[in-house]
Amino acid sequence: MNRVLSNKKAVFIFLLPALVLFLTIIIVPIFMSVTYSLTEWDGIGKKVFTGFDNYKELFLTNSDGFWRAVKNSLIFAAGSVFVQLPISLILALILARGVKGERFYVSVYFIPVLISTVVIGQLWMKIYNPQYGLLNTVLRSMGLEQLTGNWLGDTKKVIFAVIVPVLWQYIGYHMLLMYASVRSISEEIFEAARIDGANGIQTALHITIPLMKPILKVCVTFAVVGSLKNFDLVYVMTGGGPAGASQLPSTLMVETIFSRNMYGYGSSMAIFIILECFLFAWLIRKAFRDNE
Repeated sequence: MNRVLSNKKAVFIFLLPALVLFLTIIIVPIFMSVTYSLTEWDGIGKKVFTGFDNYKELFLTNSDGFWRAVKNSLIFAAGSVFVQLPISLILALILARGVKGERFYVSVYFIPVLISTVVIGQLWMKIYNPQYGLLNTVLRSMGLEQLTGNWLGDTKKVIFAVIVPVLWQYIGYHMLLMYASVRSISEEIFEAARIDGANGIQTALHITIPLMKPILKVCVTFAVVGSLKNFDLVYVMTGGGPAGASQLPSTLMVETIFSRNMYGYGSSMAIFIILECFLFAWLIRKAFRDNE
């Protein structure tokens, strides 16, 4: 192995397939999107170079509710960081203590991650149905008729209704990462804490969680970046409606490109999403580095 790794030609040959795939699927499309974003193009006719006009319309005119979509994506990110990740952390800490049926619970919590997003979207649409949906049925049975509503049809409720299945789907994913991190900590450290008289909460706050910082950084990055580029579940459940109340930058981008045939303007949204994800990933990395 050392001989192979010292051979630069061999290393290049092994890396070449992955490099070609990376360039073809990621880098080339990004550069193409940058090019399209500087033009006015309907996807069929001739491209007309317009410079930064698409970006001016995107940031200044804002006639299609783009900033509202960005706000919604930030709400998704906040929900992921302050609701989804704490739940995942609590579950990971509980399961890592060796509860009975530990492997069973780990598998059960991870099942939503394996289910198709379309299936999950259809499932929650049935749950939210105003006539026969499970949520309204339970509320009525509890005498809380005033709390029932058209969850996916109300412009004030829809964004929060859509966030719930997104958070539910990936709780198990982050829990599994955190669970593996806790399990990797030496048992001798926990034994020393018990000898010193630390209880479970003190051990978690002062030993377990600080030692989990590398994986917590990964989970926060995945949660925030995933929220900023979220598309599939919202598209399946609401398509960005009603009246754009659940619109995200990604769903608005797809609508702009494929429904309104504005490839240049839609590509400028794509570039914004890419830069936004890079910015937040950098900020998260810097925040964790400063804490360390």
